[in-house]
Amino acid sequence: MVDAGHGGKDPGAVGPSNVLEKDVTLAMAKSLAKRLEKDLGCEVILTRDRDVYLPLEERTAIANRVGADLFISIHANANKSSKAYGVETYYLNFSKNDKAAAVAARENGTSLKQVGDLELILFDLMANSKINESSRLAAEVQKSMVDGLSRSYSKVRDLGVRQGPFYVLVGATMPSVLVEAAFISNKREESRLASRKYQDKACAAIAKGVRNYATSMKLVSQK
Repeated sequence: MVDAGHGGKDPGAVGPSNVLEKDVTLAMAKSLAKRLEKDLGCEVILTRDRDVYLPLEERTAIANRVGADLFISIHANANKSSKAYGVETYYLNFSKNDKAAAVAARENGTSLKQVGDLELILFDLMANSKINESSRLAAEVQKSMVDGLSRSYSKVRDLGVRQGPFYVLVGATMPSVLVEAAFISNKREESRLASRKYQDKACAAIAKGVRNYATSMKLVSQK
């Protein structure tokens, strides 16, 4: 299951040249779906294939309904500082990290206080959620993205794998990750995110990370 972050009335973050996160994530989700189908020979379902609004809880509900094996949510990062840049991958967990909480608050469309409240709800979900598998999937995707993008672009900063309380990952019964493909608030990375070349290279790298994870977990045969 590939999820294009935001959409419809929710534009997500807006770059300095008015590139919208919702447009970037939709283009990347479509590219990633094609790549995964080609590389892994698997069926890929998109949570949205056009510019529509979808509540966060509905996204994992769709994945659960169709019995998806993995859930990958695509996003573009943003920061008050236009100098912030880099790639990071998140999985669901309680985060005492202020930076992770701030990213989650922005993607959740909530305040930092509400992210704190969410932790109480998560206690019940932790036992059932695939935290270890999600952390392995996040690690493979992050490594592959940094390696793959660094071959074509300079200044690709590895911000690592992080844990955060993201609404969009709550309730997923399968390993799930949220990918922040670059900072739309950074002028250099905004122009990359808007380009087909960067979108395709990032998606090829994500797909490679998924393949490495799937092979290591014996979800697909090694070739």
